[in-house]
Amino acid sequence: MLDTPQIIQITAQPTAIIRLTIPKDEIQAVMEPGLSELMAAIGAQGIAPAAPWFTHHLRIEPDIWDFEISVPVTKPVDAAGRVTPSHWPAMRAARTIYHGTYEGLGNAWREFMDWIALNGHTPAEDLWERYLVGPESGSNPATWRTELTKPLKN
Repeated sequence: MLDTPQIIQITAQPTAIIRLTIPKDEIQAVMEPGLSELMAAIGAQGIAPAAPWFTHHLRIEPDIWDFEISVPVTKPVDAAGRVTPSHWPAMRAARTIYHGTYEGLGNAWREFMDWIALNGHTPAEDLWERYLVGPESGSNPATWRTELTKPLKN
């Protein structure tokens, strides 16, 4: 289920990231270790997360995903191993909240992209998923929430 999408203006936010280009079927094997590495690196620098973590997908092909595991931070980070400083840029975007399991995200994105097209917007290539409430919060997938953000060209 999707909340009613909205068109929003996002302000820039510093982030710390780990960029990965992997076969799609490796996503579950790399996500948790990558997030742990990212959080440990910012913690070692005395920097706190400013909001929930997210992924920024730069390119999604049928078998390969090029994306960043990201966390907004309270101040810029220094590069450490695979962790590098970055930012969530200021942008005009469409945004909605998806309710359900991670396995349902593909269908949620299709529904969201249909809404964007039907409302006369032209999406950019990349996309953002912020994980607001997930399995770590409880076993009932009906309570899980993922924020979907799609930058717009117009």
